[in-house]
Amino acid sequence: MCAASCLLTEDQFLCSICLDVFTDPVTIPCGHNFCKTCITKHWDINVPFQCPNCKKIFSTRPELQVNTFISEMAAQFRQSAQQKASSSSSEQQAAKPGEVPCDVKANLGKIEAEIQQMIQKRRLKIQEMKHSVGLSKEDADREIADGIQVLTALKESVERSQAELIDTIKEKQRKTEKQAEGFIKELEQEISELKKRSTEVVQLSRAEYHLHLLQSFKFLNAAPPTKDWTEVSVCPTSYEGSVLRAVNQLEETLSKQMKKLFEAELKRVQQSAMDVTLDPYTAHPELILSDDGKQVHDSNVKKNLPDNPERFDPCVTVLAKQSFSSGRFYYEVQVKGKTNWDLGVVRESINRKGIIPLSPQNGYWSICLRNENEYNVCTKPSVRLSLKSQPEKVGVFVDYEEGLVSFYDVDAAALIYSFTGCCFTEKLYPYFNPSLNCGGKNSAPLIISPVNHTE
Repeated sequence: MCAASCLLTEDQFLCSICLDVFTDPVTIPCGHNFCKTCITKHWDINVPFQCPNCKKIFSTRPELQVNTFISEMAAQFRQSAQQKASSSSSEQQAAKPGEVPCDVKANLGKIEAEIQQMIQKRRLKIQEMKHSVGLSKEDADREIADGIQVLTALKESVERSQAELIDTIKEKQRKTEKQAEGFIKELEQEISELKKRSTEVVQLSRAEYHLHLLQSFKFLNAAPPTKDWTEVSVCPTSYEGSVLRAVNQLEETLSKQMKKLFEAELKRVQQSAMDVTLDPYTAHPELILSDDGKQVHDSNVKKNLPDNPERFDPCVTVLAKQSFSSGRFYYEVQVKGKTNWDLGVVRESINRKGIIPLSPQNGYWSICLRNENEYNVCTKPSVRLSLKSQPEKVGVFVDYEEGLVSFYDVDAAALIYSFTGCCFTEKLYPYFNPSLNCGGKNSAPLIISPVNHTE
């Protein structure tokens, strides 16, 4: 029983944050346990409220539940450790000639404790990695299932459109053939009548009795009644536009499927929503920030503020207080009513003084609006975006390890643009530039909006 208890203590009763025996252990809603102080400090520093083990995100700060079982086991472990230490000390003091000196035993014990702690850390790391692999497999299986479902539907739609196109063309050809068959039948009937009349005329022309000929000729017209076929014809059926209409219909179907995909994708990235607030120490002196740090606009009046290294000048820019160096994060910004703006993320070491061309090479991953309806990717050279609608709310999603920065039109559930294959090595900060006021034309603020999680 003691051996089993010791084994359980080594594997299960260390906090994964401080890597020491639990102190005031608490349980969070996902079932994982931490020292109360450790998880509290972790959530004070890191936003949002995320489990350090399984990475589950909670929309509000969870209530911490005291885990009495682990608390009792941790107390027993400490008591046992103290007894062992006391016993070891007594043995060292009573060491006889020829035995290992007490101080050497103490050092060896210390080394052994350190080794055991290193072993435990690595066991915890293995558990963490296995858990991450499990989560990754679940994501992979879900993506495969979703992909198969969507692509199967598209394949069926293509096959259906192909069959409908062939049937439409064949039906037109059948109608043409039927019309021609009717005309040909009439013509053959008239030919038959004309041949019959021709035979009668020949017979009369050979008659020996002229009186009979004259009597018969009264009842014999030059030709039987026939249709005037001069204007009658069978025009080749036009199939122009049949394929184009089929492709257009397929495009509509594809567009609907794409919309469903983007809606599902947006729901997933919204699960990584972070509480982002603006940092006044980085704001250009002309910018006005709301008290809650959620809105910013240009005032056209430069305030007298300290020119600290973090502050942007002359670009009317402000960063968020929060930074990220791992994982995924997402936030939404209302851009309604604006004629110019920049949004994205920047690395910590960017130059904040002077005019800096926006590009990934200079540490900016952003998109912008110019002249009310010109959307561009901020690269060298810039790339013009063709959007079906003007976004009123833009979602920004970053996957640090994947090297991905994506922008979404939230209301349309459409992807605006993605930077892929990025190599992040520094902290990333959300970046906001409401652009100049332009005499009131661009006075609307950029607003960091709460994310509406959809189930």
